[in-house]
Amino acid sequence: MTELSASAALMVGAALAEITYTYDTRDVILYALGVGAPVDVTDQDELRFVYELSSIGFRVLPTFPTVFPNAMIHGLIQGELPGGLKFNPMMLVHGEQRLALKAPLPAAATITCKPVISAVYDKGSGMLLVVDVPCYDQKGQEIALSQSSMFIRGLGGYGGDRGPSSTSIPLPERAPDAAVSEKTLPQQALIFRLSGDINPLHADPMMAAFGGFDRPILHGLSTFGYAGRAVLKHFCENDPTRFKSIKARFAGHVFPGETLITEMWREANEVIFQTRVAERGTVVLNQAVVELQG
Repeated sequence: MTELSASAALMVGAALAEITYTYDTRDVILYALGVGAPVDVTDQDELRFVYELSSIGFRVLPTFPTVFPNAMIHGLIQGELPGGLKFNPMMLVHGEQRLALKAPLPAAATITCKPVISAVYDKGSGMLLVVDVPCYDQKGQEIALSQSSMFIRGLGGYGGDRGPSSTSIPLPERAPDAAVSEKTLPQQALIFRLSGDINPLHADPMMAAFGGFDRPILHGLSTFGYAGRAVLKHFCENDPTRFKSIKARFAGHVFPGETLITEMWREANEVIFQTRVAERGTVVLNQAVVELQG
């Protein structure tokens, strides 16, 4: 057994540091701005996600819990994993994200997250870490379950378990039931990072170059939030209580300032979607679906 494969085996089941995340309406609003809300600042139905005194009631975007475990990212970008395995943090990219909502999201709360590495896979060109993060409110009720799959380029090829084959989510063979085009801001990543993901890949041109990009890229979770907003508006009437879960694979990068096109298909109680960059014709979110509440 190689040192790398031994380290990978030791990581499975390892608990990462417990995270306490306290937020209020300001944090909720900052997150909403980081994922492009509102498109129309005069639309009360969109303004309610960024204005705490909304006359029709303030609401929290259902993808907001993806930022609860951001302190975990702070630890990972130090370049060391449980067991002492070291890596270049600029080689860390987000592979997939899943989020299940377990209870309505309050406008302010203190959340406790308990991340655990549930799986480690050898994908040849890199190592894939799967981290499950159950999140609890002050009463100990589980409010959300986040699962992040993170890929570390260059750490693969050690002979470890490749993991299960991905389950394909084919796009329906018809025109989308809805499609949304939104142009991100040139400073979109600088806004989104204020919600807690401080990876310099998204802010520092020199660090982005180390990661193989000619300029900083947008956080995958910002793109994820854009897509979630599109589904929420067109299939949930902007009612977060109708939004049960969301998952997507990060298939490509987005440069701040590019235009995101999210195409959506309703299939029973699910909305299958994909997001692509208009300027480059590149799909950036795929194998993606939102599950709606009954």
